[in-house]
Amino acid sequence: MTAAPRLHYTFREYVRFETDARERHEFVDGLILAMAGGTLEHARRCAKVIELLGAALSRRRCSVYDSNARIRVRASGNAYYPDASVICGRLEVDPEDALSATNPSVLVEVLSESTAEYDRTDKLTDYQRIASLRHVVHVAHDARRIDLWTRTDGGWDATSWFEGDQLPLDAIECRLDVSSIFRDPLA
Repeated sequence: MTAAPRLHYTFREYVRFETDARERHEFVDGLILAMAGGTLEHARRCAKVIELLGAALSRRRCSVYDSNARIRVRASGNAYYPDASVICGRLEVDPEDALSATNPSVLVEVLSESTAEYDRTDKLTDYQRIASLRHVVHVAHDARRIDLWTRTDGGWDATSWFEGDQLPLDAIECRLDVSSIFRDPLA
């Protein structure tokens, strides 16, 4: 008889597990969840968003991070690897894990068919609990559309942007060309 696998872990156990893991895992409600592999199109869009953010913020006191940067939601205890993140001012890390940032201004998820529903619901709600967060950006996988959530005095407002539009990230004083994110120079 074998013991049933543990279904609930502490954040500290997750960090130890993640240190030795070959693949990345997110930590959600005490569960260690393997991240799905991405497509080439997903990778290209992630790289383009990071390139555009880097260029737009090159003279600002902000850093752009790729999907290797772990973001900890202190309010829930969960930890994620968004496709891109922007941290402005000074970097704050989690007291339990110096490899987890806690103060992003912008988080970007390039959606896929398998993750879109989760990214738009539970993960978005959790992200919105981060006090420093001002924008959540979702790059659609099934349309040339970007959905933007912006923190306001009254909560969060959602808007959609399309080819030809300039995506306004007012909290970090930059705009991204939506057409550039979706343009494939190899097509």
